[in-house]
Formats: sequence, C-alpha cells, structure tokens
Amino acid sequence: MAAGLLSPRSLGVVAYAIVTTAMALFVFTGSGLVDTAAFVALLVSVHLATDAARIDGATRFVVLTLVLVVALPLVGVRNTFYLDVATQVGIYAVLALGLNIVVGFAGLLDLGFIAFFAVGAYLWAILSSAHGAGLLGPGFPLPPDAFFVAILVAVGIAAGFGILLGLPVLRLKGDYLAIVTLGFGEVIRVLANNLDKPVNITNGPQGITGIAQPLSGVAATLASPAVPGFKWQALVYYALVLALVGIAVTVNRRLDGSKIGRAWIAIREDEIAAQAMGIPLVRTKLVAFATGAAFAGTMGVVFAAKQTFVSPESFDFNQSIGVLAMIVFGGLGSIRGAMVGAAMVTILNLQILKALSAGLNHLRSTGFEVFGWSFANLPTQFEPSKYERLVFGVILIAMMLHRPRGLVPADRRTIRVDTSNETEREGAR
Repeated sequence: MAAGLLSPRSLGVVAYAIVTTAMALFVFTGSGLVDTAAFVALLVSVHLATDAARIDGATRFVVLTLVLVVALPLVGVRNTFYLDVATQVGIYAVLALGLNIVVGFAGLLDLGFIAFFAVGAYLWAILSSAHGAGLLGPGFPLPPDAFFVAILVAVGIAAGFGILLGLPVLRLKGDYLAIVTLGFGEVIRVLANNLDKPVNITNGPQGITGIAQPLSGVAATLASPAVPGFKWQALVYYALVLALVGIAVTVNRRLDGSKIGRAWIAIREDEIAAQAMGIPLVRTKLVAFATGAAFAGTMGVVFAAKQTFVSPESFDFNQSIGVLAMIVFGGLGSIRGAMVGAAMVTILNLQILKALSAGLNHLRSTGFEVFGWSFANLPTQFEPSKYERLVFGVILIAMMLHRPRGLVPADRRTIRVDTSNETEREGAR
C-alpha cells in the first residue's frame, strides 16, 4: 500500500535513510574515517528528504524523524562527539541562513557578519556570569532559566546593531560595502578585546568564564545510571539547536516567498531597476541587515551557553569568512544550499581533516610501508588539519570554476501574470 502512495524516488529516500541509520548505529564507536563516512551518509538522508520539489511531505517527515530524532540521539549516547558535531552543524546552519538573507537574497556582501554573533554571545555571558554580577550589581547573574528571555532580547539588540551597520553603507555596494562591513566586524572584535578598562565590561582578551547553562535541570532529570558517563547536557543542546534550525528554515522559506523577499531579489539583480519599480531601497536593505543579524545574535546566545566561555578570538575575521564560504559552497540564495554548505564545511573542519591527520600520524608512528616507502619518512609538518584554510581555498576555487552557483543552486522562480480576464474583456468590447 505504501508503494502505491509514495513515488519511487520517495521510497528510495526512505530505504536509503533506513540503511544509513542501521550502518551508523552499527559502526559508531570512535572518530575515525569510517565513522565520519557513516555520519556524512546519515546527513545525506536529511538533504535528500528536504527536496520539497520531488519528495512528498510524508516521506520528509518519516526521514527527518528517523535521522534527527531517533538515529542521531542514539548515536550520541554511544559517542557524544558526534552529538556535539551535529550541534555545531546546527549552529553554523542558522548562521549561514542569516548571512544568506544578506548576501544571497539581497546581494549585500557582508564580511563582518560574525560581529552580530559576538553581540549575542557577550550579552548572555555578561548577564549570566559572576563577571556580570560584579559589573551590573544586585540581581545578577540571571538564573539559567532566563536564557530564553535573553534569546528574545538578543534578537532585538542584534537587529539594532544590524541597522547601525546598514545606515552608513546604504549608498555603497560591491567592494566598498565589503570593506566597510569588514571594518565593522573588526571594530566589534577590538572592542571586545579592549573593553576591560577603565570599566571592565568584556574582561578583555581573557574572556568571560562560568557562563550559566540553560535547561541544566532537564539534563539532571534525564541522567540515568543506565548510561554512565553520558553528557545529557549535550543532548539537551542538540534538541534546542534542532528546534532553532527548524524555526530558521521556516522563517527563511516565508521570507523567500514574501513581498520583502521578492524585493531583496530585485535589489540583488538590479538596484536601479528595483528603485524605478518603487521598491524603497533604504528600508529594504535595513530589513535585510537587521534580519540576518537577528539570526546571528540568537545563535550567539546559544554558543555562549554551550561553551560556558567566550573570548574575542572566537569572533575574528576568519569566522566571518568561514560562514561566507558555507553559503558560497552550498549556493547563494539557496536555503538548502546554506545548510549543506554549513554541514560540509563544519564536518570537514571538525572531523575529516582531523581524522586524516590522526590516520597519518598512526601510519607514521607504526612505520607502515607502501611499495617500499615508509610513512616514517613523512614530514611531521604534513598534517591536513594544519592546512584548513588552504583546503577551503582550493575547494572554493574549484567551485567557482566548475559549479559557480554552488552545490544546491537556488531555484529561479518565474512569476506569470494571468491576463485571461483582460483578454475576455477586450473580446467583449
């Protein structure tokens, strides 16, 4: 009966999800290349299921539930590392979706996007730590349950910073816009690094520690002797980030098909023509900056709570470039592309390169030989994890040469005007 209701492609996606889930649950024991391959294969199920044009809603629900709600938590019980990686993927996916609004939808090149991430992180760090208590006085630090209120406050504050960035750059575009936004990102980082005197606000380069973790009571309730040593807080953060990813995707889809979304795309394609058609450039650009910044501010609060420590080094220029690389790699203007880019870049950084380095070190230490050549002769400086930026650069060059629209290009919708009624009126005359 199910075969009659579902298309062959949908059945194939369900079968693939079941196979990769079984494979992941069977092989997940460490952080080697085999486990990494199984983890990537599992996430490919999510990518296939989110193809709304060719996959029906029932298949999408089954696959997403199987992979995200069942498989990954079970894998996380066996190896918390992969649950942390999935959480990091979710955090960067929301960041990529926010930057995709600014760069992909509106065509405004922003090289300082990580500054809004820093605003949200330092907001929760100051409000919920002992450092904030010394700075703000009685009533602080806030209890961990105030985390969700802080998220709402971070949305407003980060959006305000987005407007502050947008106001002076409204007449700029291209390289000039990129330079100004780069400067804004550096200003925020330098302020975080130096606002430790005369009033100690950010604690300077030492950063802020002891940040409160939300939902710690839920994690304590879930703790069970049946799974000794498992970090239930990691599962709580995974569920929280998963919910935020769902909200971010829904908001992006709504914006993409809305009036403001079409206005952003019109500005991206031809700013002069968009203005001639009556689109208010100032307001539309400011909304793009504010919306993207709100996404980053929200995840900044989550990042600070998860890490329990923030410092200026976490928000340098390379982080902005990393998020930009995600949306370029996945596809500018593509919601699925932004998520695919975030997943691939994060996994490449946290797993693949490190696993390759660990594998080479093992072969070097054991003196493994291939055709008479020993890996013991391999230079110690040759470790893929040390050449992360080089690898990203090579990947981006290859993408620009062979697939300039990204792995998952944005769909170009054609809007047709129904003129049948006008034709009938002309005939009646």
